[in-house]
Amino acid sequence: MKPLSSKVSQVEEGIFQVLNEKKNERIKQGGKVYNFSVGTPDFKPAQHIMDAVSEACKKPENFKYSLADLPELTQAVIQRFDQRYHVTLTADEITSVYGSQEGLAHIGFCLFDPGDVVLVPNPGYPIFEIGPALTGAKVETYDLIEDKGYLPNLSSIAPETVKAAKAIIVSYPLNPVCKCAPPSFYEELIAWAKENEIWVIHDNAYSDIIYDGREGRSFLSYPGAKEVGVEFYSLSKSFNYTGARMGFLVGNKEVVQAFKKIRSQIDYGTFLPVQYGAIAALTGPVDNVIEQCKQYEERRNALCDGFTQIGWDFQRSEGTMFAWTKIPASYGQDDVKFVMDLFEKSGVLCTPGSSFGSLGAGHVRFALVLPVEVIKEAIESVKNCKMF
Repeated sequence: MKPLSSKVSQVEEGIFQVLNEKKNERIKQGGKVYNFSVGTPDFKPAQHIMDAVSEACKKPENFKYSLADLPELTQAVIQRFDQRYHVTLTADEITSVYGSQEGLAHIGFCLFDPGDVVLVPNPGYPIFEIGPALTGAKVETYDLIEDKGYLPNLSSIAPETVKAAKAIIVSYPLNPVCKCAPPSFYEELIAWAKENEIWVIHDNAYSDIIYDGREGRSFLSYPGAKEVGVEFYSLSKSFNYTGARMGFLVGNKEVVQAFKKIRSQIDYGTFLPVQYGAIAALTGPVDNVIEQCKQYEERRNALCDGFTQIGWDFQRSEGTMFAWTKIPASYGQDDVKFVMDLFEKSGVLCTPGSSFGSLGAGHVRFALVLPVEVIKEAIESVKNCKMF
């Protein structure tokens, strides 16, 4: 038989699958596991969201192809962006996606031709790189380093790379490094994108999970953003609507409509009960969202400060539902070995930073998905194994 697509060789087995197998093996042997590896929220959706989905599922007519977004859903996105971010959107600047992951995997098909250059962060979430690569685009990384606050130094990108670039993918608060970007960065980014005619794709997954009094904003809240870019907005983390797979692409009308056209050939619309649940989330009370952020911050404090107290200098996350830090100096840059040793000795499972890019080597990421009391128990387990 003729060989499979060369794209298969570009995609490695996900690190989360490998870690999950390790976790299951330990559990099978009766060992205790503190799983901080995968960022699946442990909070439940608000009752009014679950009720909306449940009621919609009782109506047989809601099991047909939806074919399009409900007008009420589009209006709910308009309302949410107006109230939450003070951003004015119109219906033709919005389209739904099956979560940001799917959107980022497919948006390149309306933006990139084979060989087009796309700038992505290193370290960064894997789909930022994989999505463009699937279209045949040429992926170039821009460095994010701690000394620069994990912000891209746009002026340091080689002039020939800037000239060739078709788009740049940006995301703050950024998973995995858990840093936020100041307004001055977005102002610089928009001016730079205009000057160089480069599209900006902004992933806005965590603006509702942000700490220490910081303000979580939308990229589109900055003047000129719609002229140069679009933003993915997800209900997964803010509303714990993770498995329902509901997100949106919003912003520049030309890009949104082109993407909508592409997606019309690969799906028949989002399941109507999922749409009704999303409407309830976007238009209902946000007390749960605010309270949940407080609880994430308490977990951040317990984890980062707790590890620091036992001898592991652990940086405090500024935002996202994760925490990110360097591994002990004795391990050099070998974060994979550290993660495996930590798991074997303590049952604490986290994610090696190298799975997010070469500059992630020597770091680890923890998902804040366990209650404070369990986090304290996990830290005690690490303390007892005397790795620090």
